[in-house]
This record gives sequence, structure tokens and C-alpha cells, in this order.
Amino acid sequence: MSGTEVTTVVRQKTSNRVLVAAGFPVLGAVAGWLLKLLANWAASWPWIPWEGPVRLIDNAPEPAATIVSLLVGALAGGVLVLLAEHGYVTVTIEDDQVTTARGDASRSVPRHAVHAVFADGRRLVVLGARGEELAVESKNEGADLPSITELAEAFRAHGYPWLPEGDPYRDTYRRWVEDTPDLPPGGNALFKARAEALRKNDEKDIADLRKELARLGLVVRDEGKRQWWRRVEQAEADSRADSN
Repeated sequence: MSGTEVTTVVRQKTSNRVLVAAGFPVLGAVAGWLLKLLANWAASWPWIPWEGPVRLIDNAPEPAATIVSLLVGALAGGVLVLLAEHGYVTVTIEDDQVTTARGDASRSVPRHAVHAVFADGRRLVVLGARGEELAVESKNEGADLPSITELAEAFRAHGYPWLPEGDPYRDTYRRWVEDTPDLPPGGNALFKARAEALRKNDEKDIADLRKELARLGLVVRDEGKRQWWRRVEQAEADSRADSN
């Protein structure tokens, strides 16, 4: 964590990022070499799946086969490093606003709009006065948060209301099941699409559908592949007014 009198930036520790950047290509190279050895061993079996590729690897001349296996594994590890870099979340906290950034996307929330901030597992949430989520960074959506302890210290240092007990609305959530009543029109369809995105670990769709649900006045929280939901306070008031 680094900062000045007016700005604090909380990000993944450099040592962790260096470890990932150096370690993944090495692990990938080792995995590639082991797969080559496995293919050589499997070639002696009387029957093997994917016989063509296995025979091709087994018959490849040395040392070219070993070199290629190491390079391919290292490149695969490099791809994982790039994915990890895209997932790192940087939180910039200023007296008048808070900004979360990940990859090429960022979101800023003015201080006057922030009612509370909390972490729920590997999830960072900035709440508005009606209980709406003004900013969310969630592991289910590909986010890799920095230290929660450092985040808490930084938000408190700038006077933001950090909630150490977590989500103040946790007891108001209801589990979504197909065709749940009392949802706004289109709500069930969005939840169903999001359930499929969760099943496929499609991080972009998971995040995009969260935003679509937010437009309907719905807040969603995930527990594994299960979805729990609640209304924002104004949405509840509007719903009661409509029923009257």
C-alpha cells in the first residue's frame, strides 16, 4: 500500500505479482515436460486414447521434442500470467472519491454517495444510501483483491464507513429458484441466464447480468453456484406503492 496525504492506492503486493509472473511459466514448462514423458510412456500401451498425437510426440526427434514441450508449457504459463494480471484489482481511495480498477476498466464513486464499504469473503462492495451496490469487485467475476486488512485501514484513514461485520443486508437475501414470484418483469430470465453463466464460469456474463439485475432494483449475492437476492430500499417502496 502506498499513498500521500490525499490519496491511498491499495494493490496486490509486488512480491506476489513477481512470484506469479516467474512461477507460472516455470510450472508450465515442467507440466509440458511431464506431459511429453507421459506421452512417451503411453505410446507403449496396447491401446491408448488420442493415439495419433501420442505417437507423433513419441516419434519426435530429440532434443527438439523436449525443447518444444518446455516452450509450449512456458507459453501456457505466460497466458495464465496475463489472465492473472487482468484480474488484479487496484483501489484508489481519496477524500472525495473511491476508484476501483481492473484490467482496462475502472469505476469511480463520489464520497457523498458512499453509505458503507465492506468485504464479504473475496468480494469488495461499496454501498449507496438505499442499499444499492455502487461498485462491486467479486472473485466470481474474475477479481483478485489486494489485502482486505490494508483495504480496511485505507478506507478508515480517509473517513469512509468501513463495516467490519460485513454485509449489513445479509439477513434480507432470499435464494433464487426458477420462476421465483415477486420479481420484476424479466427478473427470472436474467437470473436463469446468470445461473447458466455461473455454471460455465463465464465471468463477463456473470458481471454483466449483475448490472442488468441492478437496473431492476435487485442486488445479487453468490454462494458457490447459488444466487441470493434482495431489493434495494427504494425498489421495495415502489413495489409496495404499486400493490396499493
